[in-house]
Amino acid sequence: MARTIVGVGDAKAVKKWAGLLAYDTSQKSYFNQRFMARGAEAQVPIQILTDLESDAGEQISYDLLAELKMAPVEGEDILEGKEEGQKFFTDQIYIDQARAGVNTGGRMTRKRTLHDLREKAKRQQSSWWARLMDELLFIYLSGNRGINTNFLLPLGYTGRANNSLVSPDSNHVVYGNDATAFNNIDSADKFDLRLIDRAKTKADSQGGGATDVPVLQPCMIDGNETFVVVMHTFQEDDLRSNTSTGQWMDIQKAAAAAEGKSNPLFKGSLGMYRGCILHSHRNVIRFNTAGSGANVEAARGLFLGSQAAVVAFGSPGTNLRFDWHEETRDNGDKVVISTSAIFGTKKVTFTTAAGAQDFGLFALDTAAASR
Repeated sequence: MARTIVGVGDAKAVKKWAGLLAYDTSQKSYFNQRFMARGAEAQVPIQILTDLESDAGEQISYDLLAELKMAPVEGEDILEGKEEGQKFFTDQIYIDQARAGVNTGGRMTRKRTLHDLREKAKRQQSSWWARLMDELLFIYLSGNRGINTNFLLPLGYTGRANNSLVSPDSNHVVYGNDATAFNNIDSADKFDLRLIDRAKTKADSQGGGATDVPVLQPCMIDGNETFVVVMHTFQEDDLRSNTSTGQWMDIQKAAAAAEGKSNPLFKGSLGMYRGCILHSHRNVIRFNTAGSGANVEAARGLFLGSQAAVVAFGSPGTNLRFDWHEETRDNGDKVVISTSAIFGTKKVTFTTAAGAQDFGLFALDTAAASR
C-alpha cells in the first residue's frame, strides 16, 4: 500500500512544524505559561509587544506618561500659563535572530522515518527554546547573569540584540533581614515573610506625584490587585524552615485562596500572602560575591508587578514566531533540522529626573546558601 511522505524541505512541513514548535515551546516555558500576555494593556508581569510581528524594523519604543505634579489653582486665580505639559519617559527594545539546530546523523544511524525525526527534533528544540527564553527573562529581570551552573548562557553574559542588562536601582531593591546593601548581606539575612511584608509596603507607598519614581503597578486577577513573588528554591527552603512566630508555619497557605485559582498566575504557586502570589524556581539568579568579604552566597528573588519586562517578536517570514528549516548534507545522507526566532527581551526601565528607574519590580536580595 502506498503511503504519503512529506519530504525534507517541503513547504507544508516547514509551516506545520514551525507552528507546532511555537505551541510546544510556549507550553514548556515557565514564564509563558504563567506570567506573559500580549499587548500594552495586559496587566501581567511580562508583556508581549507585537508591533514588529508584521511590520519591518528592529526596534520598538514605548512610553510612560508621567503623573501631573502641579498644585491646584484655587478660586479666582488665573490658570492660564500655569498648565502643566505632558511628560513622557521612553524605553526601547531591540530584536535580533537566534538559531538552534539538530543533526540527525546518517541513514544507517537513524533507521527511522522522517516524521519521527521531525517529532524528536521538535521535542529537543522546543525544550531548548523554552529554557533559553526563561533564562533570558530571569537574567534581564535581575540585571545580572549570576553564577547559576545549569544555564545555557555562559558566565559573564551581558545580553543580546543591543538590549543591555540593567542592575536594580536603589529605589527598587529590598534586602533580607537587616541588610541595607548587597555588600553587607551576611549569612543571617535570609528570605522570610517579613521581607515580603516590607516589599509589599514599599510597593503600596513608594513613588508617584512629584517624586519622579514610578509607582509599582499591580497585576490584575478577576478585578483584584496582586503582586507575584518568585524566589529561588534555596530561598524557599529558608522561608519554610523559619519556625519563628509569624513566619511560614503560622500563615494560612492556600494556592488560590477563594478566588482566581484557575488563573495562570497561580499555576504551581506556593500559596498567597498579603495579596502576593508566591512562587519558587531554580533559575532565580544566584551570586557568591555578597557581603563585606564578597564571599556570601546570595540569591535575587523577584517581586513582580505589571510590565516588569517586555518581549518582542519579529516574524521570520512565515507569519509565525519560529522558523523551521530542513536540509540534507553529505549527498543526502544526513538530515539537519534547524530553527530560528527573531526576538528581544528587556526589563522595563525609564530615566526620570531621579535617574534610571526600574518600572515593574523589586529585587529581593538575600543570603541563600547552597544545599
